[in-house]
Amino acid sequence: MKITLESKVTELSGCGKKRSELLSLMGIENVGQLLRHFPRGYQNRGDVKALSDESVGETGAFILTVSGSAQTARISGGRTLTKCRAFDGDKSCTLVFFNRNYIKDVLVTGCTYRFWGKLIRGKTGYELSPSTIEPVTDNVKLREFIPLYPLRAGLTQKFISSLILSALDQIEPSEIRDALPESVREALDICTEYEAYRYIHDPSSTDMIEKGRFRFIAEELFSFACSVTMANEGRRNLIGKRIDPERSKFYDFTAALPFKLTAAQAKVISEIRKDMTSDSPMARLVSGDVGSGKTVCAMAAAFIAVRNGYQAAMMAPTEILALQHYKDFNEILGKLGIKCGYLSGSVTAAKRREILYGLESGEIKFVVGTHALISQGVKYNNLGLVITDEQHRFGVMQRAVLSQKAVSPHVLVMSATPIPRTLALILCGDLDISVIDELPPGRQPVDTLVIGEKHRKRMYGFIEKEILAGRQVYIVCPSVEAQEEEEEVPEEEFLRFDFDKNPERMPKLKSAIDYEKRLREDVFPQFKTAFLHGRMSGKEKDAVMSEFAAGRIDILVSTTVIEVGVNVPNATLMIVENAERFGMSQLHQLRGRVGRGSEKSYCILVSDSKTETAMKRLEIMKTVSDGYKIAKYDLELRGPGDFISLNSQNARQHGALNFRMAGLCTDTQMLEKAFREAVKLIKSDPMLEKEEHAELKKAVGTVTGLTAATLS
Repeated sequence: MKITLESKVTELSGCGKKRSELLSLMGIENVGQLLRHFPRGYQNRGDVKALSDESVGETGAFILTVSGSAQTARISGGRTLTKCRAFDGDKSCTLVFFNRNYIKDVLVTGCTYRFWGKLIRGKTGYELSPSTIEPVTDNVKLREFIPLYPLRAGLTQKFISSLILSALDQIEPSEIRDALPESVREALDICTEYEAYRYIHDPSSTDMIEKGRFRFIAEELFSFACSVTMANEGRRNLIGKRIDPERSKFYDFTAALPFKLTAAQAKVISEIRKDMTSDSPMARLVSGDVGSGKTVCAMAAAFIAVRNGYQAAMMAPTEILALQHYKDFNEILGKLGIKCGYLSGSVTAAKRREILYGLESGEIKFVVGTHALISQGVKYNNLGLVITDEQHRFGVMQRAVLSQKAVSPHVLVMSATPIPRTLALILCGDLDISVIDELPPGRQPVDTLVIGEKHRKRMYGFIEKEILAGRQVYIVCPSVEAQEEEEEVPEEEFLRFDFDKNPERMPKLKSAIDYEKRLREDVFPQFKTAFLHGRMSGKEKDAVMSEFAAGRIDILVSTTVIEVGVNVPNATLMIVENAERFGMSQLHQLRGRVGRGSEKSYCILVSDSKTETAMKRLEIMKTVSDGYKIAKYDLELRGPGDFISLNSQNARQHGALNFRMAGLCTDTQMLEKAFREAVKLIKSDPMLEKEEHAELKKAVGTVTGLTAATLS
């Protein structure tokens, strides 16, 4: 039977109905999806260690000869213990196996095996408890690098690896139509897709793994570059919706504001007004640090559009942020007689019908919402301005979908993540860029501290002090609930993609639900606590945030869902657990949730990580408060992935970039090369309609989250 990328996994030997159902739960139904199930790391079994004091405490491969028969004994708890002796050269050790009685039938005295395990010094000498055993023979070459895959209950590393190797052996290289044209591969100096699968899944060196990984990084970055270039090319010759500056009566807007615009805000608004009065549609990015006042710039643009007879729509990545914007805009624009609406997936059916009617009839002049704004059935009467907030949460093409609800509307994009200008020119190549480089007066500097677990008791004392002084506290955790172990391989037993020779065991993640329960029941029963996370409904999240904003919740334990859009001036303390798990730009965003009132505010980053990179990043957070400087450091230490790769659970929603490899990329030169080649290719085929670009079109759709049909 001929195997292709579209072949069902059940067509591969050893994959029956039960296993195929488990694979399906992981998003693997055909051979193409199986080959894209990349390892999370590797065991380097080719790096063989010797029995010696230098190897004690290390996990690795040992080639030993069995010197005695295995003996099994029953021990406490109904368990069994099997032992035998083995040696290499003049050193020997005891092999120890728990509840593996069959070992006595596997190991043959006088035969040599490769064992993988951790060597320790026991009471009677060296001891090794192997997790794997492989016979060493002259006619069989053992694999040096063993890939370790993400799993789920019912599947094993051996099964996944065997199935992938079987697929690679059966599929003809000609069956894999490369997404990247040969000219692009040559320019980027990368291998073919088939070669990359071989290098990733069956490597014999770290160089092979790097070559394969580099190929898929290049594919994702090039696909992303194509999407940006396509959007840019598409707007070059459009005629925008002309705005009459006199008709706006902009002084009405400034008079309605409860504060005076900063010089930076006034400059950006001036650039927006100039764009909107030109012949071409505006396409502008407004980038600014936390609290710099980007929202008022968007509000000004919406006011100008509505005063000229158009509607304006603003899309935000989360319901919390969308609702915050709705309240802010309605407070100002409502006073100016502009009817505002709010639309998200959680609004009632009756309310949705009311909003849809208001948009189609033109009664609603400004609407803010989530990606529900681009769903089917949403029609606008005369949409003239499209605003997207938190640009890094939306793909370029998702922004285009909202823009398609009108003919050549003006487009304004806001980003609360400061992006270094050189990177912004690449990532936002289809946009003109405005930077708000000044904070409004009255913003309090936030003192940042980094502590370990040993200072937790003192931290709890500080929390109590702040609450008794009438303040409120945020505590951010990296996960929603306690995570189940999905792998049977301990963290210290494999090489990660960065090939750290001594990877540390990562601290257990703090979960919002369990943490809040412990605080409520054991640590602070006298205070009011609550939790907030992305799996809650919009109604539930709104209720919690309303209670917190009203001062009726003392401690809010949350995931990063509160990263943006929350404004509670009475909150003076931000605590981030497992801080090593967050990028510096994200930590800066979280820190920006406090320091919004008149009282002194603090940010405490909790981490016991000892890796050099993590310690350096956290040290920078202690001493640097400028978001653009932090972004520059983040780019140097982590690469562009922190700005363009959103693989976290909270971010994987419609509109997020679906990068799987590029988040590991630290080579900005590759990003620049990808954009140069994308410009060349898109000029020759603006919508990727040529037959030879069919696979590339699919790849662009995968990265942006859209189908090939939508891209047409």
